[in-house]
Amino acid sequence: MVIFSGESFTQCPVTIDHAIVKSQLAQIKNGLLEDGTAIGMGLATATQRLKESQAKSKVIILMTDGVNNKGLIDPLTACDIAMQYGVRVYTIGIGTNGKAMTPVGMAPNGELVFDYQDVQIDEQLLKDIAKKTGGQYFRATDTKRLREIYSQIDQLEKTKIEVSAFERKTEKFYAFAFLAALLLLSEIIFRYLFLKSVP
Repeated sequence: MVIFSGESFTQCPVTIDHAIVKSQLAQIKNGLLEDGTAIGMGLATATQRLKESQAKSKVIILMTDGVNNKGLIDPLTACDIAMQYGVRVYTIGIGTNGKAMTPVGMAPNGELVFDYQDVQIDEQLLKDIAKKTGGQYFRATDTKRLREIYSQIDQLEKTKIEVSAFERKTEKFYAFAFLAALLLLSEIIFRYLFLKSVP
């Protein structure tokens, strides 16, 4: 899981542990990174995390609610890097049409100040990235639609993951084996000492 605004940062490395991912997701807060939208940086960082993967299907889901305006790597350059490593990118534009509540500043007490701003998403760029890498572009205008998109991507991308499982086995037959040996020994003792037949 890579987060980005004016810069990018790996919030959680590649893992199949859903609990860890949810925990790391809950720790994301506004103001962690420099302000802005560095789509190219976010995509390049995510690709860097996947490039050595041996998985048959390497997939990035790129979500943004803005237009690329920051970062040292151009989004289409990052797209070319993803293509080079066989990474497929599904892009999602987040936000309603028209205006939406957006952080516009910071109050003296450190809290973010929100105001209605025009929603600007570079849909053409997101469509180009998806098309070049073999993915698809989606637009999510609410939470319900975002769930539907993830479900759709889940149906498109299925990768078998081998998980090593170890079992600790405890042998339970020792008590029974000891009892059987004891009975056998008793039978031998009785036969040759106490129940010895006289000719």
